[in-house]
Amino acid sequence: MFGPLIDTATAFNNMTTEQTIKEKIRQRRSQMLVHSYLYYVIDEPIIEDDKWQRWANELATLQKYNPQSCNIDFFDEAFKDWNGDTGFKLPLKDKWVKKKALEIKRIHEEQK
Repeated sequence: MFGPLIDTATAFNNMTTEQTIKEKIRQRRSQMLVHSYLYYVIDEPIIEDDKWQRWANELATLQKYNPQSCNIDFFDEAFKDWNGDTGFKLPLKDKWVKKKALEIKRIHEEQK
């Protein structure tokens, strides 16, 4: 009687965990792209290098140990073999990246 309930709960927890991992991967990819654009393209970083590196290391680790969660239709190819060493070779000329980076920069400046 309890078997299916436990299996359903386990399946839900696994789905939730994978969903959370995918969301974190998307968040960190977005941050890598945006902050790399601000750093490399317009030379106006708004975060410290060590913060960027912590995020980069987390993303690299998440992707390494959760390859099944890396196909999220969000710059998948750009991050396929990415190890977190640099954001220089990421697709920083992408229109979405530029738009989002400039939006984040504007918000940051308004909060000063």
